[in-house]
Amino acid sequence: MALKTEMQQIVSLLPSATEVLWYLGLGDFVVGVTFECNEPAVASSLPHVTDTIIPSGATPAEIDTIIKEAMASGRELYTLDRELLVRLNPDLIVSQDLCRVCALPAGDVNDAVASLGCRAEVFSYDPMTLDGVIDQMEMMGRAAGADDSAFRKVQDLRDRLAALRADQPAERPRVLLLEWPDPPFTPGHWIPDQIEAAGGEALLAHPGGRSSQTTWEEIADCGADVLIVAPCGFDEAAAHQQLQEVLARPELADLPAVRSGRAYAIDADAYIVRPGPRLVDGIEVLRDLIRT
Repeated sequence: MALKTEMQQIVSLLPSATEVLWYLGLGDFVVGVTFECNEPAVASSLPHVTDTIIPSGATPAEIDTIIKEAMASGRELYTLDRELLVRLNPDLIVSQDLCRVCALPAGDVNDAVASLGCRAEVFSYDPMTLDGVIDQMEMMGRAAGADDSAFRKVQDLRDRLAALRADQPAERPRVLLLEWPDPPFTPGHWIPDQIEAAGGEALLAHPGGRSSQTTWEEIADCGADVLIVAPCGFDEAAAHQQLQEVLARPELADLPAVRSGRAYAIDADAYIVRPGPRLVDGIEVLRDLIRT
């Protein structure tokens, strides 16, 4: 399948899609991204088409408050630079309807495209499971006119995932991953699939569903052998800091993972929360932690 010559301008409105587009060999066609798009690093130098009301440097608790207040009042968390979008004149815009907290919804983008008279197609990237991530990466490639080499790379991911799933331990440690630490949220979407592929039993998880707020008491009672803090939107250094705050919770003193020292922090954006090719790398990282 040859690259469509008419598909030369792409705007990505979520970091995971930006990463996928580069992985598929389409980076040269991307003309606009979000303020969060930093993988690959060259993407961050492109024009930023969105902004957010969430201030840089806010703590998880502060971010949670801002999000809840914005949703209660109907205020949008993300804004679209419409004038810039018109100037970029894209053929394809990649957005999502997966999470209003994560990026501008595709419905809002469709409305903007219609009101501005743009000719762009809007592709909504909304995987809910690990297999769905890989399937929708392929769909994105087809929407953008990727060539055959892109689909061979997608198949490579499927093959790696199949090999990881086939290599399972005799005993599966009970794993609790916190997708957000204050208040605590347990994982949904593809993250339970990652834990299972890595050889663990995902606790308090919602496979193919949405992450869910829980209580420290419920966490204390779950009996986790391994505790992993992977806060969405934070790098590994910030995750380590938040891990220490989690470990300081008196409710968790008797949790097996805490007693045995099997509590870890992980770079969530790199390996866990962004649905892209590095999720398979994330399984390998999780496997090394779970099987220690």
